[in-house]
Amino acid sequence: MDSNRVVVIGGGPAGLTAAYQLAKLGRPATVLEKHHIVGGLARTEDYKGFGFDIGGHRFFTKVEEVNRMWQEVLGEDFLRRPRLSRIYYNRRFFYYPLRPVNALIGLGLWKSLLIVLSYLKWQIFPHPREETFEQWVTNRFGRRLFQTFFKTYTEKVWGIPCSELRAEWAAQRIRGLSLKTALLSMFLKPNRTIKTLIDEFHYPRLGPGMMWERVKSEIERSHGTVKLNSEVVSIQREGDFLRRIVVSNRGHQEIVEGSAFISSIPIGEFLKKLDPPPPPRALDAAEGLRYRDLLVVCLILGRPRLFPDNWIYVHEPEVRVGRIQNYKNWSPAMVPDSSKTSLGLEYFCTRGDDLWRMSDTELLEQGKRELARIGLAREEDVEDGCVLRIPYAYPVYDAGYRANLALVREFVEGLKNFQTIGRNGLHRYNNQDHAMLTGMMAARNLVFGERNDLWSVNTDQEYHEEALIDGKALEEAFSRIFLKLDRTAFGVAAGLVSGVLLFLVTLGVVIKGGDLIGPTLQLLRYYFPGYTVSPAGSVIGLLYGLITGFIGGWLFAFLRNAAMFLYLTRSYRKAQRGLLRRFFDYT
Repeated sequence: MDSNRVVVIGGGPAGLTAAYQLAKLGRPATVLEKHHIVGGLARTEDYKGFGFDIGGHRFFTKVEEVNRMWQEVLGEDFLRRPRLSRIYYNRRFFYYPLRPVNALIGLGLWKSLLIVLSYLKWQIFPHPREETFEQWVTNRFGRRLFQTFFKTYTEKVWGIPCSELRAEWAAQRIRGLSLKTALLSMFLKPNRTIKTLIDEFHYPRLGPGMMWERVKSEIERSHGTVKLNSEVVSIQREGDFLRRIVVSNRGHQEIVEGSAFISSIPIGEFLKKLDPPPPPRALDAAEGLRYRDLLVVCLILGRPRLFPDNWIYVHEPEVRVGRIQNYKNWSPAMVPDSSKTSLGLEYFCTRGDDLWRMSDTELLEQGKRELARIGLAREEDVEDGCVLRIPYAYPVYDAGYRANLALVREFVEGLKNFQTIGRNGLHRYNNQDHAMLTGMMAARNLVFGERNDLWSVNTDQEYHEEALIDGKALEEAFSRIFLKLDRTAFGVAAGLVSGVLLFLVTLGVVIKGGDLIGPTLQLLRYYFPGYTVSPAGSVIGLLYGLITGFIGGWLFAFLRNAAMFLYLTRSYRKAQRGLLRRFFDYT
């Protein structure tokens, strides 16, 4: 056995990053990848010269180490791309991030008003506990907006009701986003970057696979090895130490030995391949970890341009496609013929269901029909295509995942020379950059003896810090029972409601006339100079309503938070100084 050899199972972003960092630190590594190309979910598939990105990978990060690696590997082949994405809902397209006129026209004035009223209601009377995705989103957006823009798409992606999907998924993927930030982003640039709202990102010229092919070459140049078409059959261990891996390569088996092991394959599958197997308790928990699978229907169309978006979210329940990628708008080099366009229609499914069992021919026909139904192209525009099937695409945060993952983690952490990394290795719905960060940390743990907690790597460092604070019992209890009102968000919502109501009432009186209401409304001119019951006055009333409503809402939220502060201060006046200081920070 090579006393210095590290074996990395999985050639996706996490595994290749670990091997790349180990190579730079002088530790040779052998990477085992079961596919014919590297990149995992971030690979670029080639079909007749057309590049197809699985899922659409924006290269954007707040992690400086990851950004440096991207730049050093790709250099000038790392393109800066403008972002354009829209939501297709109720047979209309909505820009995302939201644009005021587009959102107002698409939803209508009345529905927009109801959304704001719903938001106000849930700010005042929120769910006291946020255990599910539905509760988390409703507390930040209101139930009406949750049902309009979140529910259908989320359930299409995950295949389970939003009332069963855990709140941790929302906290990871859309943390920092609320109705306040969505509204303010329509008019102002946010002070801090929210991933969901970024308007530019980097992208490799030939797709994300270009990055990982380069990394593979660098690993091999540094005396490492990347074995493709190498599927792990069994992982042999002696007590708490892994010793060797049996690999099947095109029907031939070989044994790969090592002194240390890193894996990015699904953690449940890892446990199932161990020999001797783990205790039944751990195996049962591994079996309980669920995944959502992905089908990408790749279409080549005989038209040079179709629509300007990088991708479109399809919230419409009448079609089963969930998201549509336009690869030419990610990078023109993804399409070898400028007279054509290539699309990727993403279908979220579960292995064994009716979608997964469809033949490639059936899926191609369904893709063409749904593309035409949405109005993006005609069926006859499609000239060719193929289907990509991706198992284990998304780890599911269902009601039982937390307990199952805890049991699996307990067993895995008992293995002395093993680390699990990446999205599937940690059963965390991380982005590519944070999967890479786990690989970097694993390499440092191995070479420098650091004790980086790979399980704590989530989405943003701010989220890690927030999670550490939320772990304190006192603050967690307060934040769940006494949800703090956001003064700016509450003011904006109250201002919109007041302004729109005054606008509608004034306009209604002008259109219908009214001997009783008209003179009464005229009294407002004493408080709002320039206001009259007229078409022009309705616009002036809208502005006054926005201003006064904002002030009133802001003051209400301020007073409510202040009252809660005083109440809790009195209740916990005997608390220790340190806890009290943290409580003041919260209030």
